[in-house]
Amino acid sequence: MKIGFILFNDITFLDFIGFYDVIYRLNLFEQTKGTTWDICGLTEEVTDELGLTIKVNKIKPDLSQYDMVFIPGGIGTRKLRYDPEFIDWLRSAEPCKYKVSVCTGSLLWGAAGFLKDKAATTHPRAYDLLEPYCKEVIQSRIVKDGNIITAGGVATSIDLGLYLIKLFVGEDGVVQVKKQIDYPYEAEGIVEVN
Repeated sequence: MKIGFILFNDITFLDFIGFYDVIYRLNLFEQTKGTTWDICGLTEEVTDELGLTIKVNKIKPDLSQYDMVFIPGGIGTRKLRYDPEFIDWLRSAEPCKYKVSVCTGSLLWGAAGFLKDKAATTHPRAYDLLEPYCKEVIQSRIVKDGNIITAGGVATSIDLGLYLIKLFVGEDGVVQVKKQIDYPYEAEGIVEVN
């Protein structure tokens, strides 16, 4: 599996890191060994809402090459949903098997047109912003509708990563990863539409 992580200015880094720290562990399992990823963006560096800066290793790659594209949230999503260059770039993810987001990353999938016939979720304080983009906003922590998987606010990124470990590897994989990251919580609020 090849994953593209989308980063942008004014990101909430916990949205990204919570998911990343869980999902990179796919390489521990025989079924998903060899999983690779790229940190993708429109610029060489991105800076979060608090001033932390990290490097991007792929500038505006063709997203169709990835099996999964993941978009985190952050205040930067509010402007990016109206940015034609960014949204056109996201549209190159059309053939990707899995389109995944946490928090307000779903606004960007919506702005790119991928949610128009889908149920989705986002940060609870942004449900109203998501409504114009999707068929139904489900006020839950994780919503899977076909190949689109969206998740709620910031800390949900860890549960989302574990959900995908279960999807690709099974429950035994989830138990193993939870022990490694010392995560005693059980995910709740998971809705699978189809």
